[in-house]
Amino acid sequence: MESLKSVFWKPDPKVQMQKCNSLIRANTRKLDRDIAQLRTLDSKTRSLILQSSKRAQKNPSQAKQAAQETRIFARELIRVRKQSARLATSKAQLQSVAMQVNEAFSVRKIEGSIRASTGIMKDVNSLVRLPELTGTMRELSQELVKAGIIEEMVGDSLPEDGAMEGEDEEAESEVDKILGEILQGKTAKIDDKQVEKPVDQRPEEEEEEEDPEEMLDQMRGRLEALKS
Repeated sequence: MESLKSVFWKPDPKVQMQKCNSLIRANTRKLDRDIAQLRTLDSKTRSLILQSSKRAQKNPSQAKQAAQETRIFARELIRVRKQSARLATSKAQLQSVAMQVNEAFSVRKIEGSIRASTGIMKDVNSLVRLPELTGTMRELSQELVKAGIIEEMVGDSLPEDGAMEGEDEEAESEVDKILGEILQGKTAKIDDKQVEKPVDQRPEEEEEEEDPEEMLDQMRGRLEALKS
């Protein structure tokens, strides 16, 4: 009977609201997982910066290479933090969409009709651009169009990574700030070559160090995986 009703009548608003909320919850969980992964990357990158700095202190002959590595890792850390901030903003937008969608269905229940919301459309428009959510946000937008909460979306004409292109080359001042935060002046010791103790310090510590190039490739791979 219900299947026959769905053919001849408009979808049940209660079912539509449940489906929209289900998609919103799925997107929120995805963002939570990605934000948690970025926190792990943040911690790992900070550890690699400290590791390179310690290696320079133990062996002054490697100071120049270590200084280059710390700046490379600092740039990666800036990218991780910017992406984390972007996802946190997206999560707030998604929570706003959830509240507005439930409010729209409540109004529909009282007034018997629903009005398209430009506010929801703007937020959904923004979230569809996010590579992490593109698929499920398109599905949500289709459900919202069916319910009459937003109008038909253009979607494909939206720029994908325009806002992110200028972030690849982080300003040197940002890199210096990150290094100052993590090393707290230890870089100055490396540059001034004030380190007196060479290589013969705890060889077992060297065994714990991870290959910087390999770790950098892994980090970039994880970042790209989060974006795709």
